[in-house]
Amino acid sequence: MRHYTLLRLLLAGFLLYIAWPYLAEVNTTIEKVFWLSWLSFLLLVIGGNLATGLKLSRPPVMEQDIREKQRDR
Repeated sequence: MRHYTLLRLLLAGFLLYIAWPYLAEVNTTIEKVFWLSWLSFLLLVIGGNLATGLKLSRPPVMEQDIREKQRDR
């Protein structure tokens, strides 16, 4: 189910595309903390999906069950 990984990466890229123009308008400390946490979470999501896509880690449990059922057939 590598297409789920690709779709998650595309969604993360789209969200970054939407949020990028608003990064220039950051003024207060609370806004900086929010954007820093949001960007760090986005990097974690992208890194985790890249690891799954490159088969460096096992896919999520939901996708493992589907693969096992397909192998049994």
